[in-house]
Amino acid sequence: MSGVQPLVDGFSFGESLRWHQDRLWLADWGAQEVVAVDREGRPEVIVRVDFPAFPMCMDWLPDGRLLVVAARDGRLLRQEPEGALVTHADLSGLAERGHPWNEIVVDGRGNVYLNNQGFDFPGGKFAPGTIALLKPDGSARQVADGIAFPNGMAITPDNATLIVAESYGQKLTAFQIAADGSLGQPRVWADLGDGVPDGICLDAEGAIWYADVPNKQCVRVREGGGVLQRIQLDRGCFSCALGGTNRTTLFMMATQWRGTEHMTNNSPTGQLLTAQAPAAGVGWP
Repeated sequence: MSGVQPLVDGFSFGESLRWHQDRLWLADWGAQEVVAVDREGRPEVIVRVDFPAFPMCMDWLPDGRLLVVAARDGRLLRQEPEGALVTHADLSGLAERGHPWNEIVVDGRGNVYLNNQGFDFPGGKFAPGTIALLKPDGSARQVADGIAFPNGMAITPDNATLIVAESYGQKLTAFQIAADGSLGQPRVWADLGDGVPDGICLDAEGAIWYADVPNKQCVRVREGGGVLQRIQLDRGCFSCALGGTNRTTLFMMATQWRGTEHMTNNSPTGQLLTAQAPAAGVGWP
């Protein structure tokens, strides 16, 4: 693993890293923006939103249209060709009001998976979260529950397995995906010990990178939890993605974390960092 290099500084609260159309995309929650960054580190604001962006995440439909989750509004938005955001799906019937949606991943068949934190965060009393499925025909239903603060999600290249980071559970949990998109019984993919997983991404050797805020690190683990690589940072790591040439560049979003009471102070401490990875990114997102 080669050294960590800064690519862009000054984000207020970057999250939800994605590699798409030869650029690294992220949601800056503090600025209420979706931003794309090219290989030279030049950012472009793609979307500015007018809803509370704590949290906000995005992915793409198979036809290339951008989806943005208005987490606290309970809506999944779609960007039209002229740039406007319109409602793609109403999620309000799939979770209690005030319980924000967190992450999204779209598989290769167009199935959209979204997870809900299960309680009012920050400030509310903890309760387990859920995963919902939105199918290409527009039907939606809950497909998993009992998840201890669901965070990043990834789907294997064969569309067969969904893996979710359980931040409060300190583990990665896997679900087999049935032909109709429903999820089987959960199994522990990796017990992370004192690791606290946030965003995750898959690589071609079957390993997973996970971002870890309180431990200020990005860690590569094999199934079962064995640590393959560990990158220590000087601030909390919120998200990671594999992209660049041959998808072998690891992108990491790191931000100074001062606790939930200071989440919205918009201090520009967010850094987009890169390192060379040992294996290429695969799967979704």
